[in-house]
Amino acid sequence: MKPVAIITGASRGLGLALATGLSEAGWRLVVDARTSADLTAAVGWIGGDVVAVPGDIRDHAHRSALVEAAGSVDLLVNNAGILGPSPQPSLASYPLEALREVYEVNVLAPLALAQLALPSLRDRSGALVNITSDAAVEPYEGWGGYGSAKAAIEQASAIVAVEEPAVRVWWVDPGDLRTRMHQEAFPGEDISDRPLPETVVPAFTHLVTSRPPSGRVRLAELQVPA
Repeated sequence: MKPVAIITGASRGLGLALATGLSEAGWRLVVDARTSADLTAAVGWIGGDVVAVPGDIRDHAHRSALVEAAGSVDLLVNNAGILGPSPQPSLASYPLEALREVYEVNVLAPLALAQLALPSLRDRSGALVNITSDAAVEPYEGWGGYGSAKAAIEQASAIVAVEEPAVRVWWVDPGDLRTRMHQEAFPGEDISDRPLPETVVPAFTHLVTSRPPSGRVRLAELQVPA
């Protein structure tokens, strides 16, 4: 029987790369994105045994639909996220409504989805992955909204890891990648020197198969067998 993974934000960038890698490794996938057309195109690219559930991760009914479509869950990858305003404002002038949305998408929604998936993850000794960033641990100027939200999901991840000993919990920093979100963070700049998301897939696949103890993981530091 194939292991089952839910991957959010899978229509492009890192989410699409991770979904493609797990599909090639024999996983059954449930994937989401906000735009149905983009998600349909992504499913064609991913291939394999994959179910698309378009919707907004902030919506409870959508989160429930993801878990229902998966049935049993071996892996939840909370990848969906937003940067916030671009260019990013300082915290002194950060629009609070925009900041609420950043926290809703990057902190509350992934926690809410994890709450729904945890009963199955416990039963199957599964794993929870929350995608994070070095902005969660480094005080970069202009990254106060996104960075503080990622810091919050990292701390939440660490607490879930303590509270759920039957589940592996990893908060995963993929590094700077050549994605649309990263381009939004640096409007007008050339980010072609950043590696493509596909480059971190071997490290991620090794993570979920080798199952190290719960904790913070930088994919660039993982030793992947040749």
